Amino acid sequence: MIRKLLVATSLASLCLVSNAMAQETINMWVRTGIGTAFTSLADAYNASHENQIALTEVPFAELVQKYATAIAGGQAPDALSLDLIYTPAFAAAGQLQDLTEWAKGLEYFDSLSPSHVALGTYEDKVYGLPLLVETSVLAWNKGLYEQAGLDPEKAPANWDEVEANAEAIRALGGDNYGFYFSGGSCGGCMIFTFTPLVWASGVDILSEDGQTATLDTPQMRAAVDKYRSMVEKDLVPEGSATDNGVNFLSFTNGKIGHQSLGAFAIGTLVNDYPDIDFGVTLIPGIEGGTSSFAGGDNIVVTKDTPRLAAVQEFIEFAYSPEGQKILAQNGSLPTRSDIAAQTLEGLDPRLQVAVDAIGVAKTPYTLLFNDLINSANGPWATFTNAAIYGDDVDGAFATAQSEMQSIIDNAP
Repeated sequence: MIRKLLVATSLASLCLVSNAMAQETINMWVRTGIGTAFTSLADAYNASHENQIALTEVPFAELVQKYATAIAGGQAPDALSLDLIYTPAFAAAGQLQDLTEWAKGLEYFDSLSPSHVALGTYEDKVYGLPLLVETSVLAWNKGLYEQAGLDPEKAPANWDEVEANAEAIRALGGDNYGFYFSGGSCGGCMIFTFTPLVWASGVDILSEDGQTATLDTPQMRAAVDKYRSMVEKDLVPEGSATDNGVNFLSFTNGKIGHQSLGAFAIGTLVNDYPDIDFGVTLIPGIEGGTSSFAGGDNIVVTKDTPRLAAVQEFIEFAYSPEGQKILAQNGSLPTRSDIAAQTLEGLDPRLQVAVDAIGVAKTPYTLLFNDLINSANGPWATFTNAAIYGDDVDGAFATAQSEMQSIIDNAP
């Protein structure tokens, strides 16, 4: 009897040990203040799965360097929520797990945000997948439209209409302005809101392989001329020239007629500024068409993590109808176009415009994004400020084109 009891106890203990060993805890780094969309997703996963995910918040400005240091020291997390623009650089360095076979085996792979997948791909292998999706859209203030005698339900279809409507709003006087953009030294702001003007017209600031600067085009010059015209006509507040992004949400003051914003601003306006009646539309190109910047985060996995299967399980939960709904309800756009309508059901209909933008959105593909574009002293930020506010447009183009190409050519 005692022997049978011991055997039974041993078997029970073995089962408990096996179950304990089967449970995995995913260590994942995220940027500080990542928001309730992702933390709510993680909470829901932990509540419904044996495997668990533990989040460590790292200040955004330190995340990339800290991750690189952790990899070098063998202390990297299993997974990371990484700004999609940095995915190619880490993939090229051989520091990320190749997810190609598993990712392409997902039945909905082709419906995932195309720009995020493109930035997550290096040499035809998938190293990053969309996690948090953001796009840029053009917002207009319906209340100011009505005051200016404009049709508040008619979105501007091109930049001539934006400028004409901006003039009518500025004519209201006082501190009412027709347009706003953070154009001082915020390269990230301007790549997000300004570059769609030329993308929609079929050109880019970099070649497809990222090896050639293609900044100086007739379309970019036309886009610069349009912004210069609105500045010269006093349709844009003076503070725009020195705004480093701090006032990116100036539209929320209720005195701005138009501004290109991120999709996140839709929720901000609805929840925090309910008195502002606004519409959103796709950003028109300077010569027709529409475009957007695809921003947000990819989820990447550290190479050779022993918890790869658990991370894949978490990603599949994020892509499930339940996970997609949790993300959308908390301010992130759907990553799957095939169930986007289902995901957005019951939410603000203006979010559909931001989702539509995913299909026409772009993100520059380069291993040098920070040096070329994000840096406050880099060629892109310097160019947009000098070309739009300065006296020497030709000089601004020539200098930026040369500096961008030099950075590319001298990269290690």
